[in-house]
Amino acid sequence: MFEFLAAVHGWVWGIPLIVLLLLTGLNYTFLLRGLQFRKLGHALWLALVERHEPGGEGDISHFQALMTALAATVGTGNIVGVATAIGAGGPGALFWMWVTGLVGMATKYAEAVLGVRFRETDSRGEKAGGPMYYLEHGLGSGRLGRVLAVAFALFAAIAAFGIGNGVQSQAVADALNETFGAPQWLVGLITAIAVALVIVGGIRSIGRVTSIFVPLMIVLYLGAAGILLASNADRIPEAFRLIFDGAFGGEAVAGGVIGYTVWQAMRFGVARGVFSNESGLGTGAIAAAAARTNEPVRQALVSMTQTFIDTIVVCTFTGLAIITTGAWSSGADGANMTQLAFTRGLAVGWADAIVALGLTTFAFSTMLGWSYYGERCLTYLGGERVIHPYRLTFVAVVALAAIVELDVVWLVSDILNGLMAAPNLVGLLLLSGLVWRETRSYFGLATRRDGVTSSEERD
Repeated sequence: MFEFLAAVHGWVWGIPLIVLLLLTGLNYTFLLRGLQFRKLGHALWLALVERHEPGGEGDISHFQALMTALAATVGTGNIVGVATAIGAGGPGALFWMWVTGLVGMATKYAEAVLGVRFRETDSRGEKAGGPMYYLEHGLGSGRLGRVLAVAFALFAAIAAFGIGNGVQSQAVADALNETFGAPQWLVGLITAIAVALVIVGGIRSIGRVTSIFVPLMIVLYLGAAGILLASNADRIPEAFRLIFDGAFGGEAVAGGVIGYTVWQAMRFGVARGVFSNESGLGTGAIAAAAARTNEPVRQALVSMTQTFIDTIVVCTFTGLAIITTGAWSSGADGANMTQLAFTRGLAVGWADAIVALGLTTFAFSTMLGWSYYGERCLTYLGGERVIHPYRLTFVAVVALAAIVELDVVWLVSDILNGLMAAPNLVGLLLLSGLVWRETRSYFGLATRRDGVTSSEERD
């Protein structure tokens, strides 16, 4: 089974999908003239300072929508995923994670524009949106849009139990068992109860919890990683040399770790980058659609900061910690590699506990965000009657995954990521003209309100 899934993984994450991911990001980067770089400061201001749009229609604020999206993405991918990428592809994989993040910001922006633009109001008065809506309605009345929408919703609903549940629950149980000796069944039970208490209230409850929980966990983790890097500051230049040499030079990894080529660095860097920030998967558009806003572009600017924070900030701190301490060539893998990096870098007995607790909080937040994604996708497929059975099943899987060994869960999650991304990326390319028009209209209107003529308006 493992060999079969490995073969499927190699096919799904082959050259076509990687080219499609990067092509979509580059397409929007050039089409929008590097908007993710030009407007990053303004986007961060909207997300972290203004936080909400007065008079906007929706269920949660800009900030809560961003934190919900971050909750879903800042998970095991930032600790285990980064280590797995570097272990299999060498330090050069981190470079390709950066590339995925930088061009992925433009992709994330486009997803959010379309997510808000085509969202609907359900019978409960809540906003519903995401790729399944903009694929079906944005691509016209033909069958292509409907087929792509159903394919995305189906793959995403299944993925919610993998990337958004099984992977996370198992990682928490293993980390707390190995570090503190906590029984895995007990960890699973407590985690399941905690998840149930939050998701029973729907997106409003998830938004309230993540808006408090997610910023705190990110700040604490970055603080510990920052201390590690400060104490190993003299090794940072060498770490960057290894990263860039690995991305383009293809030298062999020392210490018995898997040898790699430039292709391996690119493949694992892109795959794990997408696993971490989900740019191209379309999931962020589901959270964006719930935001209180009347301007798709305004929310899209906020949404693209999620990819920046997740990959360019959090994953970079983890990657540099692993490389500067030499943990990447130790033979350790996954969370063990990251724990080794913190143990070496901080030289204190409780260093491995930082990784275990960081992994626990990251994974818990991911389960909250993905529970909403899966719920929305299943509701699209089966109507609102599936909501309560889905929530009960989701909670049960959280408890079960903690005690069942799922050796292939990472492979399955990566495969589902690729299958989700494919229909979404096709739709994003076909709808790029609409995203451009929405962007042009918004910035033209914004500058006219201020009595200023911008380059966007003149062009």
